[in-house]
Amino acid sequence: MKVFKEDQRFTQTWLLVLLIISTVVPLLIIVNEYIEDKTSFTLLEFVFIISLLLLAPAILFLFKLSTRIDEQGIHYKFFPIHLTFKTIEWKSISKAYVRTYDAITEYGGWGLKGGFFWKKSKGEAINVSGDIGIQLELKDGKKILIGTKMKEQATQVLHTYSLKIKNIENENI
Repeated sequence: MKVFKEDQRFTQTWLLVLLIISTVVPLLIIVNEYIEDKTSFTLLEFVFIISLLLLAPAILFLFKLSTRIDEQGIHYKFFPIHLTFKTIEWKSISKAYVRTYDAITEYGGWGLKGGFFWKKSKGEAINVSGDIGIQLELKDGKKILIGTKMKEQATQVLHTYSLKIKNIENENI
């Protein structure tokens, strides 16, 4: 049996630079204000504000997209939004393939995107970076795109299981 596993996190350089700048600038302003006038905040307020400034961007590093493709189907988890894997069984899939996409124009960016708030015809996307995804077209008409950085491996494993999709379709005819 062939199994595909991938874990991804938000680690893009531009994002890290943006987070550092958006954290350091307010941090410097608050620290400078406190140093110049210690009566502007109590020590407890100062510690609380600094903690919030450091915690807010740190939360982004908790997010992790995990994907697994095996004989049962395609499983994905976007932690901390999904605490357990969501499974899409092969019998629910009419098409599964790897494609290039534009995260911003097609889905409104990265993360858990699409569906109700964005171009509904595109379906939803679960991604953290890049422009390569595993496109799923389900028998109920839904579309789900799961981002991947492992294009060749994903293509190979989907090709392996494409026979399973076709066999299930033939059984239902």
